[in-house]
Amino acid sequence: MPETRLLTADAPGLTRAAALLRAGGLVAFPTETVYGLGGDATQDHAVAGIFAAKGRPRFNPLIVHVPDVALVSRYAVLTPLAEQLAAAFWPGPLTLVLPLRLDGGLSPLVTAGLETVAVRVPAHPVARALLEAFGGPLAAPSANPSGRISPVTAQHVLDGLSGRIDGVVDGGACAVGLESTILDATGDAPVLLRAGGLAVEAVEALGLRVGTVTGGAITAPGQLASHYAPRGRVRLGVVSPEAGEVWVGFGPCPGASLTLSEAGDTTEAAARLFHALHEADALAGPGGRIAFAPLPEVGLGRAVNDRLRRAAAPR
Repeated sequence: MPETRLLTADAPGLTRAAALLRAGGLVAFPTETVYGLGGDATQDHAVAGIFAAKGRPRFNPLIVHVPDVALVSRYAVLTPLAEQLAAAFWPGPLTLVLPLRLDGGLSPLVTAGLETVAVRVPAHPVARALLEAFGGPLAAPSANPSGRISPVTAQHVLDGLSGRIDGVVDGGACAVGLESTILDATGDAPVLLRAGGLAVEAVEALGLRVGTVTGGAITAPGQLASHYAPRGRVRLGVVSPEAGEVWVGFGPCPGASLTLSEAGDTTEAAARLFHALHEADALAGPGGRIAFAPLPEVGLGRAVNDRLRRAAAPR
């Protein structure tokens, strides 16, 4: 079991993190969405280590993080649609599923055997500095045990993965607090594979119609039915909690133990979601019960509701 080092988000810390990654190690780092668990996307051993540390199913593909759009074309085909989306939203909380370049050198474990690859250019300055220092692509799912609550602080990472990974770069709390939106950009129109930190309405403001998929094979991260789960049972759409439940409010909810947003702001709710899940999980304890007030299916509320439905799913 490796000793998990807590690394600073300055030049010495990032140099050390990059060295660990080049040696095939695993290092968690902050993005604007959540903390990612980084490993060299070209090393089979490193990518296999990500799956092992998280307990993640091998059929669930990973997102490749790169520092700029120019590097994307080494590993994927930038379709005209992808170029339009990249110009509008990269760097930022958007992942694009693109045709894989077979000669790009990515480990086949990254794509779970698919002919496509999920790619993102993050906006967080620490993530970008680490990618530059490392000098290559990092496969980086969320830095938590598979199926559990995503981490938005370095402490959340340590709580779940200490002793399983080599390091954590502490860059403070994540601003968006919700995983990236994933769009299939292999064709002429975008298809939503996972709602996330970029609202669908922002994509449609470009004059694009965003399609959706239901069911079928896993083609992108975050599509498992049960995911982001606390230890206890989760109940949704609750306006009157039962005795013993930890109630997480949205908008005016007198008596709520916690809130996603007292003002009823879905962007604030997205930033607070995983913080609130961690806090509610601690309050409820093993086998406890957590209830969430209803949120509207608009803006980032769509992504928050997606995560809550997966957290509440049978497991």
